[in-house]
Amino acid sequence: MINPIIATKLYIPALRSNVVLRPRLIERLNEGLHRKLTVIAASAGFGKTTLASGWIRSCGRTACWLSLDEGDDDPVAFMIYLHAALMAAAPNFSDGMRKLLQAPQPPPIEALVRVLLNEIASITHPFIIVFDDFHEIENKSIHQAVTLLIEHLPPQMHLVIVARELQHLPLARLRVRDQLTEVRAADLRFTISEATEFFEQVMGLSLTTEHVAMLEDRTEGWIAGMQLAGLSMQGHADAGSFIRSFTGSHSFVLDYLVEEVLQKQPAGIQAFLLSTSMLDRFCGPLCDAVLRLGNGEKETNPGANSEANPEANGQTTLEYLERANLFIVPLDNERRWYRYHHLFGNFLRQRLAQKQQVNLSVEAAGEGVNELHQRASKWYEQHGFVLEAFHHAAAAQDIEGAAKLLEGEGMSLIFRGMVIPALKWLNSLPERELGARPSLLVLHASAMLMTGQISGVEQKLLAAEQLLQADAFQDVNTRDLIGHTASIRATLAVSKHQPDMILAQSRRALDYLHPDNHPVRTATTWTLGYAHQLQGDYGAAGRAYAEALANSERIGHVIISFMAAIGLASIQEAENLLDTAAGTYRHALKLAGEPPLPAAGVAYLGLARIYYQRNDLNAAEQYAKIALPLSQQLEHTDRAVEVEVFLARLLLAKGDVSGAAARLAKADHTARQHQHVLQMPSIAAVQVQVLLRQGNSAAAARLAAKNELAISGAKCELAQGNSAAALAILELRREYVEAKGQPYDRLEVSVAQAVAWHEHGDRAKAAAMLTEALVFAEPGGYVRVFADEGLPIRKLLREIVARGAGSSYRDQVLAACEAEEQIGKQSQEGNLGQEGKDRTKPRPIQASEPLIEPLTGRELEVLQLIEQGLSNRQISERLFLALSSVKGHNRNIFDKLQVKRRTEAVARARELGLF
Repeated sequence: MINPIIATKLYIPALRSNVVLRPRLIERLNEGLHRKLTVIAASAGFGKTTLASGWIRSCGRTACWLSLDEGDDDPVAFMIYLHAALMAAAPNFSDGMRKLLQAPQPPPIEALVRVLLNEIASITHPFIIVFDDFHEIENKSIHQAVTLLIEHLPPQMHLVIVARELQHLPLARLRVRDQLTEVRAADLRFTISEATEFFEQVMGLSLTTEHVAMLEDRTEGWIAGMQLAGLSMQGHADAGSFIRSFTGSHSFVLDYLVEEVLQKQPAGIQAFLLSTSMLDRFCGPLCDAVLRLGNGEKETNPGANSEANPEANGQTTLEYLERANLFIVPLDNERRWYRYHHLFGNFLRQRLAQKQQVNLSVEAAGEGVNELHQRASKWYEQHGFVLEAFHHAAAAQDIEGAAKLLEGEGMSLIFRGMVIPALKWLNSLPERELGARPSLLVLHASAMLMTGQISGVEQKLLAAEQLLQADAFQDVNTRDLIGHTASIRATLAVSKHQPDMILAQSRRALDYLHPDNHPVRTATTWTLGYAHQLQGDYGAAGRAYAEALANSERIGHVIISFMAAIGLASIQEAENLLDTAAGTYRHALKLAGEPPLPAAGVAYLGLARIYYQRNDLNAAEQYAKIALPLSQQLEHTDRAVEVEVFLARLLLAKGDVSGAAARLAKADHTARQHQHVLQMPSIAAVQVQVLLRQGNSAAAARLAAKNELAISGAKCELAQGNSAAALAILELRREYVEAKGQPYDRLEVSVAQAVAWHEHGDRAKAAAMLTEALVFAEPGGYVRVFADEGLPIRKLLREIVARGAGSSYRDQVLAACEAEEQIGKQSQEGNLGQEGKDRTKPRPIQASEPLIEPLTGRELEVLQLIEQGLSNRQISERLFLALSSVKGHNRNIFDKLQVKRRTEAVARARELGLF
């Protein structure tokens, strides 16, 4: 569930009918449309927003707008509003990312941006998007995400950033590439002619050129200063005298003029301005609620002059303020929602806080600041704006109210994309307040976990448990909190791949959690399934996934449904139920939307494996190639490596041994670089196959032993003529998988045993073992598990079919094995050198050894520069390395690639696909 968005944040600000046109700046902005980025940056009050809104209304392109504030300084909230803003550019814009944002723990913002970039590609017409008040964003991850967006910006999209300052975007690099248009304070300052037009058309003042020049000089072209000066001069008969006495810095000018403006307003208007200043944006009914207008509890006279009706409500007062030009900005065309000019609003809030600090009654507002915030919080809560309600409750120091809103009704705010605001508030609480509330401690731990602050989570949980242990009665709320702490610990154990800990904490969580706490219970059930799957208990894992799937679909949690469906399909696949698994994977893909969520790559890879086993290699390749870019969007996971390993296996099935080796080299390098240790055995298993195809059984055996690969080790023993040793290994492996109840693993062992008995000379046992495997495999339609084994399986199948024990399924398997024989011959010929084409076995390729010891990241950099023709000295200058270090890297590269010179290194690297 996502908190309702505020639609007015997406509206292009309306222009006044008498706005000063600035053709010199409009022309500059139009000229920059061919670049990626336009930046309009200057201090407050320079007319940045007015210029941007005026330009995009006249430039002829589709445009969308996003007004940012402090509440958007959260990655998920920022992406929610960015996605909503883009809907203005394309009404049929895909909604695939929304499902990601609904997850209990959405993906990193960089992954979300990559999804968004793919969705933007569907927009065919050119358009502009404006980020207004971008200086409100301080979160480094958002800055990095926007940098990523700029770097990969589609050509049809132009980004405009309006801000007071920009310190975290790569502007220097964009300048060098001529991808940046900048409008700064010096450009925004009013010229004499623009200032003259402003005073005449906007402020209704007839000033001499001399007076305008004096004001332009005193304010340095600062538009807000001129507006404030114009408002003050409206009550002066001698404009010249006022201008001559007008001096000071921007800060002094602001203080002086706002005092002049505010003090000249009726008491009721002053009360209204001060009391509503703590609202970021407001409408008439909200102002009524804050001031308690219209219900008889309070009488507030909004003004005593002819334009301010004493009986006016919030809406009519807002309309009066707009007509009076009192720094109020309409946010929609219907004039329902407004905000104060930032400087004016800041000033009003400072005055309100000053009165509160000195313990004076707030003369104008008549209320304490906290009470005003509480009323605003109540109104927002009643109208479904939970985040705004929480914000004002926190500002009111209403810990109970803020805690209640944070906990939510059935789902906490931290599960609705509001982790950062919640965490900021929790971090701000005094230790005595936080430490006295176990529910807040648990939520604090949960928020820290979701933002990756793992180190402090256990401390919060222990503090909460100490308080909960003191509750002798352990009511339902206490038990639910205990369950939540266990669920958090289970998630911590998931990150460390500790199945025993995950299992224990998940069970404890489900025992204690309240039956109605569906979000946490559903997530914990899924975690329970993950633990069972890590342990190889497929039955228990399947039941847990099925339960999580049913519960999540019932409560409408699409992401959890999607994850549970993928988990369930993987169990069905492991149990040889390929038709059922394919159906479940396809169901998951329906939940993934269009374009699909990045995690859909897991489902596509599952379908690829199924089609591979049924020997439809083209379909398998198509699904895998869809899976790869999706999986690459999943930051900090090993999913992309898993796809690369599958593609290497597919290349091997097609006879492309060198291509498979190259793909494995890259997968191995990535896995080591990012410490994806769980993928190392699967990489090693396919590397063993490659080495055996290359005739290097010794290296294959070492690799199998190093990674404790039983079946791979048995194949290596067979390759070295040790059939008895192979049979012993496989018998132990069979006992293990039968005890674990792992059907596919048992099938794989049976096929390997058939080959081993054949090589051992016992053809009867080999035929019996193969017949058993065929019976076991036929319901699932497996083919590749046999075809990948080569000549011994072909011979045994021919004998079985010749004895009349054939079937359409066995004929299909035999046909695939016969085709595999042809592929094997072609591969063998490709591995023979010019001097060895008369040999019957492929020669060993010594350069395959580096697959076990890949190049480091720095060595790859050096190798790429060698490929570009740079000398050692040029490489040292380019990489800021000592010349001796470059030479040392060269030696390592040559050793790993087993070459002696640069040209050979480049050729070998190309063969391995390292460039």
